[in-house]
Amino acid sequence: MMVAEHKILLDSCVLANFAVCDLFLRLAEKPRLILPRWSKKILIEVRRTHTEKLGWTDSIADSFQNALQDNFPEAEVQDYDNLIPVMQNHEKDRHVLAAAVRDQIDTIITFNLKDFKPVHLEHWRVIAIHPQDYLITLLELNKGVVFARLTDIAINRKQDLETTVIDFGKSLPKFANALLEDIG
Repeated sequence: MMVAEHKILLDSCVLANFAVCDLFLRLAEKPRLILPRWSKKILIEVRRTHTEKLGWTDSIADSFQNALQDNFPEAEVQDYDNLIPVMQNHEKDRHVLAAAVRDQIDTIITFNLKDFKPVHLEHWRVIAIHPQDYLITLLELNKGVVFARLTDIAINRKQDLETTVIDFGKSLPKFANALLEDIG
């Protein structure tokens, strides 16, 4: 069984999407395929999205934040503010790239690829990749772990695996199609 512990920075848009976040965090359980990272500013954006856009109550949003911090205490990147002014990507996401550079993370997982153009990342040897593309890569590297985590999600939702995969198709259509091909 191939196990990888590749550090990835999860952007707020990934953490705010509960289903996608759930899968990524489960892939960080042993045997780990990833080591998730984020910053306090990213978590603030996630909380704002949960409460202002998705209508979560403060207590549910706080519970989610506490669960992230309790279960992944090593995930928070700190001391990167001095790098923000030299970042050239989209202004609102410069703190994300700065956090990646500070923690020597070469992969940012984001739905907002337009804010992370390769020309702004290459100097730092960082890439931004869509969650579904990264998940497809993980699937190719270790189908067993990915399917085990998806099965855990299906059991938690009281669904069969195929229904869970179809649900993922709403946010991650290419990934869901790859999974459905493997299911047969």
